[in-house]
Amino acid sequence: MEVIDIRNRKVSIIGSARSGIAAAYLARRQGAEVFLSDTSQPENYDELKKELSENKIHFEFGGHSDRVFECDYLITSPGVPSNSDVLTKANNLGIVINSEIEFASWFTKAKIVGITGTNGKTTTTALTNYILNLCGKKSLAAGNIGNAFSLIADNADEDSIIVLETSSFQLDHINSFRPDAAVLLNITPDHLDRYENDFQKYIDSKFRITKNQMNSDLFVYNQDDEVIQNNTSKCKIPAQSFSILNDVEKGASLIGDKVYLNFNGRSEELISAKEILIKGSHNLYNSMAASLTAKYFGCPNDGIKKGLQEFKGVEHRLELVRTLHGITFINDSKATNVRSTYYALKSIDQPIILILGGREKGNDYQEIIEPIKQNVKFILAIGEAKEKIESALHQIKKVIKCKTLEEAVDKGFDYADENDIVLLSPACKSFDMFRDYEHRGRRFKDIVNDL
Repeated sequence: MEVIDIRNRKVSIIGSARSGIAAAYLARRQGAEVFLSDTSQPENYDELKKELSENKIHFEFGGHSDRVFECDYLITSPGVPSNSDVLTKANNLGIVINSEIEFASWFTKAKIVGITGTNGKTTTTALTNYILNLCGKKSLAAGNIGNAFSLIADNADEDSIIVLETSSFQLDHINSFRPDAAVLLNITPDHLDRYENDFQKYIDSKFRITKNQMNSDLFVYNQDDEVIQNNTSKCKIPAQSFSILNDVEKGASLIGDKVYLNFNGRSEELISAKEILIKGSHNLYNSMAASLTAKYFGCPNDGIKKGLQEFKGVEHRLELVRTLHGITFINDSKATNVRSTYYALKSIDQPIILILGGREKGNDYQEIIEPIKQNVKFILAIGEAKEKIESALHQIKKVIKCKTLEEAVDKGFDYADENDIVLLSPACKSFDMFRDYEHRGRRFKDIVNDL
């Protein structure tokens, strides 16, 4: 797509978190007049105020004035709900709302990979980026992982590939955003508070990643996901799928214990599942999706295989912290929903002491009863959700309510036996006790390393 000229145009940006700030700097680099607005005052207010002023970015904190609407382009951050007062008013005024990834895509010459799904986005994004670079491609990971897209978009040349971890919130306000390769990993109920508790609206948001794709582009999806299968009619371009249950005609399949790629009419053995370094059926799906994407960009099978054999996973996702007196501590802080915790529990075959809880998102804990019965010795419940967790699960396993994460780790260590796993896999958001899941994960690691 052609780079859009916004020199001397007015750009308003809603939200001053990571993506909003990056979009503001991108707009200034492109010569626009920028106004940044947020209802809250950031923690680093004095430092940020100085930086914004030095870059001639106008700003307001503590509320949105009508100046926000005096613009040629309106950009919103993913943390701003579509039904917020400011975006509702913008809609009523007929102002087109653009997400940060939409905005950044106007100024890049790079190829774009968009990866979305309820779970597995970060791992698949990091793995895809790892394989592409291993195979000699100029690949960068961005979006929800690491850098905001706006931070790197205009510096990436036409030989580059930007692999984007893409949330439903970022997809809600795309208009022309078109990934060369789009990946849809899975869809389970999540963030329904942002979608009027309407699961179909959340599904439709995920499928928006294919909205502007053309026949020359790639769409990769999980054939084993019933929700995706029931909605594939939303995608009008040829697709590749992946499955561990069926032999796929176009895409990736698990046959016996071997992964096969059927790309351009040729079925080729890629790797034995046991050779893939990151374990669990969920990571097998992630590996298939990454492999098909890498194949689309010309990576050879031996390079893809090497990447799958080497990639160690991502921080805060089933991350081994340490083993102390035969007790292993695993940080899965990125598990912010029940399905993600389900996958974590299913991937471990040792006895588990499970740290569960945080800010409640309307979780249905019935979904994890089966793996809890199988492997979990007892549950340490933390955060705002601890009462609901106790109510939902106390008849299945003993639930101990803890006031802090420190208390939960201490109790887990005290009660654990040799060869047990103390697993932080909260199934909840972190905002009741921490800034984000990364802060929660880092705090868990600090506590464990201080034992």
